Amino acid sequence: MALKTLSTFLSPLPLPKHYTLSIFNPVSLNIYRKSTPLSCKSTHSHSPSQLPLSDTKLLSSEPEGTGAASPTRGDRFLERQQADEAAKLLIKEIKKTKKKTKKVLKVNTVTACCYGCGAPLQTSEVDAPGYVDMDTYELKKKHHQLRTILCGRCRLLSHGHMITAVGGNGGYSGGKQFVSADELREKLSHLRHEKALIVKLVDIVDFNGSFLSRVRDLAGANPIILVVTKVDLLPKGTDFNCVGDWVVEAITKKKLNVLSVHLTSSKSLVGIAGVASEIQKEKKGRDVYILGSANVGKSAFISALLKMMAQRDPAAAAAQKYKPIQSAVPGTTLGPIQIDAFLGGGKLYDTPGVHLHHRQAAVVHSEDLPILAPQSRFRGQSFPVSSKNGMAGKFNSNGLNGFSIFWGGLVRIDVLKVLPETCLTFYGPKKLPIHAVPTHEADEFYKKELGVLLTPPTGKDRAGEWRGLETVQQLQINFEDAERTGVDHH
Repeated sequence: MALKTLSTFLSPLPLPKHYTLSIFNPVSLNIYRKSTPLSCKSTHSHSPSQLPLSDTKLLSSEPEGTGAASPTRGDRFLERQQADEAAKLLIKEIKKTKKKTKKVLKVNTVTACCYGCGAPLQTSEVDAPGYVDMDTYELKKKHHQLRTILCGRCRLLSHGHMITAVGGNGGYSGGKQFVSADELREKLSHLRHEKALIVKLVDIVDFNGSFLSRVRDLAGANPIILVVTKVDLLPKGTDFNCVGDWVVEAITKKKLNVLSVHLTSSKSLVGIAGVASEIQKEKKGRDVYILGSANVGKSAFISALLKMMAQRDPAAAAAQKYKPIQSAVPGTTLGPIQIDAFLGGGKLYDTPGVHLHHRQAAVVHSEDLPILAPQSRFRGQSFPVSSKNGMAGKFNSNGLNGFSIFWGGLVRIDVLKVLPETCLTFYGPKKLPIHAVPTHEADEFYKKELGVLLTPPTGKDRAGEWRGLETVQQLQINFEDAERTGVDHH
């Protein structure tokens, strides 16, 4: 079947017919295997109490001799009854064990958690997530309002403070560490064992980097709706039908079956109505989990979704008052946050971001993250440029050959061989400065200017802790038509 919907700027449009994705229809198979009966004859009679459980099938099928010592029909009946009762008890115990296991795997909704980040509420550690002063906690507990509490860290995050709470994520200390990236991932492990609808978010600005290629390890066989976020950041004049085609082609190559694909913007609410409609259609009483890598925009998406659903669903309207906190810092959400967003049953869950160590947000200091979080449309910065920034005199008739271009302190590009008339255009955050120097001066320039001209990292103290440019990759950008731009998505 063809992919169902693609939410674009104006209205949902069908995707081109030549792109097809099968609709995922999960099937669970329980295989039961019958054990092979073993016949074991004995010349001695067994009393019901001595009869082994494994011999019960033998009683109903094998004659046990004749004469005065052989079991009577009554004996056989009693033996069969005892065996059946023992089997029933065994099955009952197995079911009980399975039930207990399932209960442990499910999201713990008994423990009161901060509605902003999902951290368990506590009154002992002031600097730790989930902290609430004792008086507030006792008062809210008395009135059964613990689910309306915002912890101290979330209050600071909501006022623009960058407080990381995830340890082992990159090369900076980031203050006191409270939870590891692996622990956050572990909090999603129960999803494989539940019947749920998964809404997987991908950042269009970093599509491959934020894709979560092994999402089935977390989601299991559950159906997936793919939501591409932040399309409002793409340059003016972008053809969204082409973007949709490209996304569908990319997920086909990644061999991920999805129900539908939506292009959305949480800021301008573009495409959100289409996602809301799809969720209502496909959830069928199940819980809905918002899944994605760290900083992909899950909390912002939930806020936009609740705003859109509130027009028709009073439960979503009420849930708007206590929605997850949005922040540029990785690890804002520290546990699954339950949101009563649906009138007709099922819950909505915001989940902790899956931390991917290859992304820039994983290595940049928390206080530098706002520089990397674009707030408006991308505009290309080109090299070589005119007289701006005094760059005109640097480039000779050989063009960019023999030059190195620095994108903040994060990226260095050595131009090995290009046509003299080649112009490179970079799309990224406006606050990320670009500098070009001759390649033979590049090492010294980087060492001297890191933390000063080349930011992030900001400041010489952070530059001292910076691990440097560790990964080297050689790229070859091909183009067939001089009028058409050659593109690299790294």
